[in-house]
Amino acid sequence: MKHAYPFQTIHWDLISATTHPGENGTAVWKTHALPGLRIRMVEYTAGYLADHWCSKGHIVQVLEGAFFSEMQDGQMHLLTKGMTYVVSDELSKHRSQTETGVKLLIIDGDFLNPTSD
Repeated sequence: MKHAYPFQTIHWDLISATTHPGENGTAVWKTHALPGLRIRMVEYTAGYLADHWCSKGHIVQVLEGAFFSEMQDGQMHLLTKGMTYVVSDELSKHRSQTETGVKLLIIDGDFLNPTSD
């Protein structure tokens, strides 16, 4: 399903944060949700390791710091400030980890599902 979004701004300082514990460390999310689209400002604390393998698609932009995106097959991809990764739903199971902490802009939604119209 296609969606149309009128012009709007997001003032991240006005969005309440939610905390999501990892296997180690914590992820703090500020989420702006629209029909079929989720935009998040996410910070992982130092030592963070996700508590699950994710199969959802994302566009992830590193704003500060660095992290590894670990693939379930053992591949490790280091992403540093200014780098982005893109993956569609169900194409790879991945999880995030960081030694020093990181701040990310993460966008996901229906457009990353290759089976959606």
